[in-house]
Amino acid sequence: MNTLYFLVQQTMFFSIPLLIVALGGMFSERSGVVNIALEGIMIFGGFSGVLFINVAQNVWGMHGQGILLLALLAAAATGVIVSLAHAYAAINMKADQVISGTAINMLAPAFAIYVAREIRTVQQIPFTNEFRIESVPVLGKIPVLGGLLFQNTYITTYLGFLILAAAWVVLYQTKFGLRLRACGEHPQAADSVGVNVYRMRYAGVMLSGALGGIGGLVFVIPTSTEFNASVAGYGFLALAVLIFGQWKPWRILFAAFFFGLMKTIASAYSGIPLLAGLGIPSNIYKMVPYVVTLVVLAFTSKNSQAPRASGVPYDKGSR
Repeated sequence: MNTLYFLVQQTMFFSIPLLIVALGGMFSERSGVVNIALEGIMIFGGFSGVLFINVAQNVWGMHGQGILLLALLAAAATGVIVSLAHAYAAINMKADQVISGTAINMLAPAFAIYVAREIRTVQQIPFTNEFRIESVPVLGKIPVLGGLLFQNTYITTYLGFLILAAAWVVLYQTKFGLRLRACGEHPQAADSVGVNVYRMRYAGVMLSGALGGIGGLVFVIPTSTEFNASVAGYGFLALAVLIFGQWKPWRILFAAFFFGLMKTIASAYSGIPLLAGLGIPSNIYKMVPYVVTLVVLAFTSKNSQAPRASGVPYDKGSR
């Protein structure tokens, strides 16, 4: 049973950031803008969030879960700012969205390393991980379920599920969501009934940036005690989750847990007696998430139902 608890808890740590970032990518692509800059946005968000925690703990003397909540806001704000650069290039300048996203991905680690070295002379930014919740009051004592979901956890886990529910409501139960989907499917038709396509696409990309920034910090908190200008390719893995999940919130949830489990096997196999006893080299386990990604995309890409206008610049003057 302890092995099951360990496996589920570790899977949560890896799945929740994938879920949050993939949902961010969903909003952007549903509006009609491909956002492969998720990796770079995660790095920017993780950097700003960890830097805020470092300053709050060591300079301001702050402690408690409130620091993490404020850091998440800082990460979200950073993600929005970075995403605006991508939105301007893709929407106003009608630039190639892949090239624009790639530029951000290349800039992010260089920026994080440079600023960190200017501040600390080394590129690592440490923080004290005081955010783990040993047991949620009352809920942590529930047999089986308490050990799986409410012990040795973080508030970011519950934030991920809250974002999932909110994403579904916004996308399918609001006028905003209907307009956003229309702009990603047939922007000319949306424009003809008075929807401002440019504004909706900006909103989609900004939501993507906010969630990407949050996802960057959510990835770092449970898995490390420092930020080293990297999110281990999670932004690209989130794109695979988005495609596997067919741009739909609940499918993205299942895809995130699947890929999160693969990542758990790769990173924490030594804590699983069955896998540790096989004697397989560690490098083989580390390859698992990426090999599975290639296999899954090879079999699912044929039937993928991406928004029709995703990646296509919209020109208001054309019909």
